[in-house]
Amino acid sequence: MNIVVAPDSFKGSLTSVEASEIMKSAILNVDSGYSVTMKPMADGGEGTLESLLKARNGERIEVDCTGPLGDKVTTSYGIINGKTAVIECANIVGLTQVPENKLNPDNTTTYGIGEVIIHALNKGCESFIIGLGGSSTNDGGLGMLLALGMSAWDKDGNQITGYGRDLYSVERVQFDNLDTRIAKVEINIASDVENPLCGELGATSVFGPQKGASPKQVKQLDEALRHFGNLVESELHVNIQEIPGAGAAGGLGFALMAIGGSLVSGAALVGDAIGIESAIEAAELVVTGEGQSDEQTLYGKAPGYVATIAKKYGVPVVLISGSLNGNLDPLRERFSGCFSIINKPLSLQQCFEKADKLLFEQTKQVVHLAGNIK
Repeated sequence: MNIVVAPDSFKGSLTSVEASEIMKSAILNVDSGYSVTMKPMADGGEGTLESLLKARNGERIEVDCTGPLGDKVTTSYGIINGKTAVIECANIVGLTQVPENKLNPDNTTTYGIGEVIIHALNKGCESFIIGLGGSSTNDGGLGMLLALGMSAWDKDGNQITGYGRDLYSVERVQFDNLDTRIAKVEINIASDVENPLCGELGATSVFGPQKGASPKQVKQLDEALRHFGNLVESELHVNIQEIPGAGAAGGLGFALMAIGGSLVSGAALVGDAIGIESAIEAAELVVTGEGQSDEQTLYGKAPGYVATIAKKYGVPVVLISGSLNGNLDPLRERFSGCFSIINKPLSLQQCFEKADKLLFEQTKQVVHLAGNIK
């Protein structure tokens, strides 16, 4: 049997490459004669850089920049095809980089994203792929824009810094000193969400709580983000706050669109880069997965994209995830089967620690069943 394994990362425990290798090992444990093609996926979040570097034999570039809390960190981005920079926001200002007791969107910044963009420009990069998933920030891209040369002031004419809390005081912005190279490069914004900048479905309301925002902060930050968005739109003569995806990464999607970026499906971008469609077309079974699955899996997430391709070619596709939540009926319409790796009551910490063994065993079970049915 010809099987394609194409999981996303299991956040907090396994990268998409690690998950792919575990699935392959489990499948060959069932039958060493099976043919297994690994296509580790991502959708703009964690694992995007690794997937694209592996697919395109790219170069990983180490860089020192400002981390989410303002301290200096050493991280990396990639260069593929010699001229395209791949920047994964989760790698620079990721939620996992902020200790739980310090989660607070008032105190995080996207400044480091701008610094890495400048570094890539200095390397001669002419295009960018910027993955937005997994950020700890909610500053509307203020920090990044300041790093790129935008200026911002409060009502008293004092220049402000680029943290989430600075959104409360910004009253004027100016783009006269923005790095002129930005206008000459192509920026593809890889995102897996379709939220606008503000409102009930906006960046702060939907994602703020998981980044440490209290109910009071959610209201205040949403209002401040709207005000900041209005300032930027007025200065640049654009109208982009309501575009689906503007709210990605705490409004970083908005900021990148403001300087000329184009939103693209992160899953489709990665899928095209790794040649997943041709692999699935030739397969008899596809196995995908992620850390947690629910109805949102079908809207921009990597497993949902994989399932769409499999359905196009009439190939059975199985979802194996860390956990399954909510109404699973929509998932069952897209997937041939949906399975959790949990096999007995376990704490979240135990699930993270045992993820490799749990994924191995569940993959064996699924493939054993598929082989017998076939």
